[in-house]
Amino acid sequence: MKIAKASLVMPGENLVYGVFALVVSYFVFAYSGRFGQVSILLYYAVWLPLVLIDYRRVLGNYKKYLWIFAFSVFALLSVFWSAAPGTTTRAGIQYLSHVICALIAMRALDVKTLTLGSVAGAGVVLLYSLLFGVYHFDPLDGTISFVGAFDSKNQLGFYASLAVFFCFSAVVLLKQRGFWLPVCGVIGLLAAYCLYASQSATSVLTTVAVLGITVGMQVFSLLPPKSRKLLFIAATIFGTITVIGAIYGGAIDSVLGAFGKDSTLTGRTYLWQQGIEAARASPVIGIGYQAYWVQGFSEPERLWEEFFIGSRSGFHFHNTYIETMVETGGIGLLLLTTLFLAGLFGHLKRVLAERRGFEPLVLFGISALLFVRSFAEIDVIFPYQIGSFLLYIAAGKLTMPAPQSEPLRSPAFTGDAAQSMAHPLGPDNAYLYR
Repeated sequence: MKIAKASLVMPGENLVYGVFALVVSYFVFAYSGRFGQVSILLYYAVWLPLVLIDYRRVLGNYKKYLWIFAFSVFALLSVFWSAAPGTTTRAGIQYLSHVICALIAMRALDVKTLTLGSVAGAGVVLLYSLLFGVYHFDPLDGTISFVGAFDSKNQLGFYASLAVFFCFSAVVLLKQRGFWLPVCGVIGLLAAYCLYASQSATSVLTTVAVLGITVGMQVFSLLPPKSRKLLFIAATIFGTITVIGAIYGGAIDSVLGAFGKDSTLTGRTYLWQQGIEAARASPVIGIGYQAYWVQGFSEPERLWEEFFIGSRSGFHFHNTYIETMVETGGIGLLLLTTLFLAGLFGHLKRVLAERRGFEPLVLFGISALLFVRSFAEIDVIFPYQIGSFLLYIAAGKLTMPAPQSEPLRSPAFTGDAAQSMAHPLGPDNAYLYR
């Protein structure tokens, strides 16, 4: 049986394969620690072979991606001054190949497929955790919370946040009905329960914040572009004043108290302080990508003991920017922050300027969720994580034409359409090197 290339690599025509590939990716990202390194091969197996099918369409022009690759390349180059060169080499290669897979997914999938595949993928991850998950006692705050099949309630909370956001996007933004409506309803309820059971304040607060922002931006999108921009500026000024007033009014302590947290954020402020001190050892280039949390090094061993991390692994400074500063210095921090802000404001600009389409709203929501979480979690600087996968997809979409700039197909071949038909690669391949 011959399978058409379009069913695998053509955005908009590969829904079945795209959903399958995303379910595999989500599951591997969530549970590769349980199933071992062999499971990582499944992740590579669903994305890398697409290059062999149609490399022009899948890869495109990598000159446009230099700013996207900058951080991952610098992380790999840090092997030359790393305190743990073996660890940095392995992790750097893994991260760079992970970024390549994310960019392949970005070119192969449209936003609709990304959304529905993420609904299915997050749903499978949460269902597995509900079936085989456990509760853990946290010695720092004395609470017992559901961690699912993860080692951390915050990771369970993150996947629950993604499930809520993508279910919302599928039903409200993409207006999916039929088969996907009940699926989103069930997965949304599972995600809400996981958020409640995990007691992850970070996940709950960021989910509520991002949903609120997305709904607000959807309202803005109903207005003419010029009115959107004026209203957005006014809302930003009002929101900033409100937040400052809430902070001085003690709102932070009230919110933390509702989750059973104190002003130290369960020891995170101390951990941040330790990370800032560690960053001073090499403030420009860092000590090497993933070269801090290495068994046998005195400082991480001390912190593992203080925070009751018996496994002596899977720990970090709970702040993306501090972690990045420690490992890759100010240069790495600048490169990663540029990637973050380019994705966030790039899609925000499209939301405020475009006349139609749900794509900018979904991609802006993804960027906003990752950005908000970056101040309390580490989701984007390690390989084989859903956070970094989505970050590079969202950033990569900025290199593609905006929805309204895509030529409309019609019998009258004029303008861009005629140019596409005249392209030597054919009408379906005319955009490949954009």
